[in-house]
Amino acid sequence: MPSPVVLITGTSSGIGLATAIAAARAGWTTVATLRDTGRAGALREAADRAGVTLDIRQLDVTDPDSVTAAVEGVVADHGRLDALVNNAGAGHVGTIENESVDDVRQVMEVNFFGVAQTTKAALPHLRASGGRLITVSSVGGVIGQPFNEAYCAAKFAVEGFMESLAPVAAKLGVTVSVVEPGAVATEFVNNIGVDPADAIAAAGAYEETLKNYLTHILGQFAGGAQTPEEAAVTVLEALTAERPPFRLQTSDWARAFTGTKLADNDGSATVGMTGSWLG
Repeated sequence: MPSPVVLITGTSSGIGLATAIAAARAGWTTVATLRDTGRAGALREAADRAGVTLDIRQLDVTDPDSVTAAVEGVVADHGRLDALVNNAGAGHVGTIENESVDDVRQVMEVNFFGVAQTTKAALPHLRASGGRLITVSSVGGVIGQPFNEAYCAAKFAVEGFMESLAPVAAKLGVTVSVVEPGAVATEFVNNIGVDPADAIAAAGAYEETLKNYLTHILGQFAGGAQTPEEAAVTVLEALTAERPPFRLQTSDWARAFTGTKLADNDGSATVGMTGSWLG
């Protein structure tokens, strides 16, 4: 039997890179995609260190032609597609009064519509193989967090989309799962696209609350974050387990954090918890 084929988006760094290496080590033919293949240096170096081979390809989740070309190219070259891991995304910190609706729309474009686009392209091939559809979401897809309105809205949308799709896809042989990391030691500050000091200075009436939020969240990333490799273990579980659950968290902290919301019918515990971050 040929080895199963997985396509992973957003593999230039972080969880995507670590998942690509883990999948290749586990015997999968691993197609590692990224928007700019000029940024594949770290991915190639990691593959060399691990002694694995990756099929590295260009895929921009916001470009429908790029998505179609990548998925169809994989099937043409490898003969099948057994799994898609939607990992590509971008962080964002901001609040609606201080940013434009176009800013919010762009966050949705990358983090939600990119997932919808790749899922649509892959599903016919996943049906043919009885495959897996895995999406890296976030604890922010369960609990809305201060100054993450647009990001959490996108992740909430992803979770609702996949939770709705899961029973439909299952009837046609495709397993759907979402993976919810908490703090992961990736390039958080770079990924949100702002300098914290500049953001605080420009926050106006929100200056004090934003300062308190960033102090809290950056401390969380500095002191208790998982490594990308640790988070990738859970993605690999969704990829290889005989019957993976729909929702998987990547750590005990993430399970406890999301559990607050899932057991909080009236929302008061959740809003009280996140409100405490603001001082």
